[in-house]
Amino acid sequence: MDTMRFAPGAVLGILGGGQLARMIALAAADLGIRCHVFTPEADSPAFDVAARHTLAAYEDEAALAGFADAVDLVTYEFENVPAPTAAFLAARVPLHPGARALAVTQDRLSEKQFVSGLGLAVAPFRSIDTLADLEAAVAALGRPSVLKTRRFGYDGKGQVKIAEGTDLAAAYDMIGRFPAVLEAFVPFLREVSVVAARGGDGAFAAFDVCENEHRDHILAFTRVPAQLRPRTAEIAIAAARSIADALGYVGVFAVEMFITGEGEDERVIVNEIAPRVHNSGHWTSEGAQTSQFHQHVRAICGFPLGSSRRLGRVVMENLIGEASGDWREILAEPGAHLHLYGKRESRPGRKMGHVTRVSPEPR
Repeated sequence: MDTMRFAPGAVLGILGGGQLARMIALAAADLGIRCHVFTPEADSPAFDVAARHTLAAYEDEAALAGFADAVDLVTYEFENVPAPTAAFLAARVPLHPGARALAVTQDRLSEKQFVSGLGLAVAPFRSIDTLADLEAAVAALGRPSVLKTRRFGYDGKGQVKIAEGTDLAAAYDMIGRFPAVLEAFVPFLREVSVVAARGGDGAFAAFDVCENEHRDHILAFTRVPAQLRPRTAEIAIAAARSIADALGYVGVFAVEMFITGEGEDERVIVNEIAPRVHNSGHWTSEGAQTSQFHQHVRAICGFPLGSSRRLGRVVMENLIGEASGDWREILAEPGAHLHLYGKRESRPGRKMGHVTRVSPEPR
């Protein structure tokens, strides 16, 4: 089915039922699109706002077939959708972003090879399959460096820093001796991301480059605009577009980057690609003409992309764990926009919500 034929009244299937699926469903409703969520997780936040949901394992082909019959197209809120699940659905219903974007970004090694193959800068890296590989890679790349599993890593999970004195066998054990990559440590000055959308017709719209602050490997604050030279921001956005074009990408995505050097020595190094709406794009809900969630629905349905114009200076703060308990104080704060995800249980390190604060640009 041609994505350009979708219209209000269509049914969007979403794989995953977390907060990103919840916010996609809310945006879809604004555009007259109903959502059907498929997830194995009971009490998922997206259930509260979706028209329907299916509670089943991603490997349950009978449930997947029923889901495919009930929707017009499918998207996902997380990149670790099992490959057989994506292939099963893509054979029956349009899947956006497509299977290639999943295949490339699910594996850190294939992602690094793909990005470097486009002529974009990445941290020097080596593939690790044995302890001997790790020993040779550390000898080549030096310390400090970072050992990361090739799959299923996020928010600092599945990685360990190799510093002076780190026992390599112990570090390899810490990641379960899974296939991995070793990356040279990048002495960056700031971490930024480009959140952008690409339509099936090749239309492209990027939000302003945002600057990210992590605490305990979890995004704590996003500030927009990033403190970059205009030319550096242009280079970062151009890198994101080249990635999207090479993947034939459809939907919203994020490219996380490191910035090294200052002034005319600023340099952009691509870190990771997220083939989905992204935490660092949450600021767009109040801070841009079109939110990343509305933009994603527009892109995958074949609607015209909206304006990505920023509406002021923006700070997005993640509410981690018990921080969401301050909801009353946040609601009383002039200009604060609170988003709670409806999660039943607060745990340390768990994203419970976020708040955005938009202020006028200085004159």
